[in-house]
Amino acid sequence: MENPAIKGKKLAAGKAIEYIRAGMTLGLGTGSTAYWAIQGIGDMVKEGLSIKAVATSLQSEALARELNIPIIPFSAVDHLDITIDGADEVDKELNLIKGGGGALLREKIVAAVTKFYIIIVDESKLVDKLGKFPLPVEVAPFAWELTERKLAALGCTPKMRMAGDQPYLTDNNHYILDCSFGTIHDPALLHRQVSDITGVMEDGFFIGMADVIISGAPGGEVKVISKNGKV
Repeated sequence: MENPAIKGKKLAAGKAIEYIRAGMTLGLGTGSTAYWAIQGIGDMVKEGLSIKAVATSLQSEALARELNIPIIPFSAVDHLDITIDGADEVDKELNLIKGGGGALLREKIVAAVTKFYIIIVDESKLVDKLGKFPLPVEVAPFAWELTERKLAALGCTPKMRMAGDQPYLTDNNHYILDCSFGTIHDPALLHRQVSDITGVMEDGFFIGMADVIISGAPGGEVKVISKNGKV
């Protein structure tokens, strides 16, 4: 029997790729949900769809190339028509916590030049308030201990993300500190406070960036929530 979360992710991904049209330039997200969208886009390319894409991680780029999705360099991009990506949490105002897959900095750069930003999740990622999932913060390795202490002073418990017995390295050769704040009542304020810390390269808050959230449920229900709250 298929895992319910995976079924939800597949359903959301299937709905998201319906927005894609020939000639578009796409942003390809990173993570277990975006994986299914990339697979679907690969099928569309195989059937003759003409698109171009950039990827938010080396992992997603490798998958796209494997599926013969045309990848172009970022230097060739001034905007993206659509980006499809996942999220670790989505609140009722469509604010996100992202970065569980380790690609938050690249994901935010891509999101910032995207005209229509689609977030796909299984329904378990929809929350009233952010914070159950620790906030990923990408930091410079140099003097990271100082950065960690400044983050802790904001009221969190930071934890170095590890890969075996070594710190996990992002595609940009940075560390990630996963910061447990508990319930976050003002994501925008906390985002500014975290971003103001020297040594922080980027945080996992995506505030007001998503245009549409598509969630899938194991029972087959797909919900599309737009910025104005319409379903």
